Amino acid sequence: MILLVDKEKMVQVLHKQHAMSDRFISHMLARIIRIEEDLIDQLFNSSEKRLARALLLLARYGKQDKPVRVVPKISQETLAEMIGTTRSRVNFFLNKFKKLGFIEYDSERPLKVRSSLLSVVLHD
Repeated sequence: MILLVDKEKMVQVLHKQHAMSDRFISHMLARIIRIEEDLIDQLFNSSEKRLARALLLLARYGKQDKPVRVVPKISQETLAEMIGTTRSRVNFFLNKFKKLGFIEYDSERPLKVRSSLLSVVLHD
């Protein structure tokens, strides 16, 4: 659910409700950190590494204890926009990751990410 809150009302809530203020600041700090990580990723990593990182983030790698994680349905065009490359490059890397056993991927089922995909991100 999306809720639009007037700036003045939000300032009042943040001053009066300290728990809300703490959660809001935590969220904003996490968001800033994520934006900085994305910028560093875009500047210094190849599109292959950026795709691997995006898939791991979408699969919420490290957040749960499951060996295989399902990525929410997302198009190759959207993935390409997220990592700053073309759909054809995303398709190429998805097929490469599939061949190497890092992901389970076909048009009929949801994409599943294996923890071994982390090796793509960590490999120099």
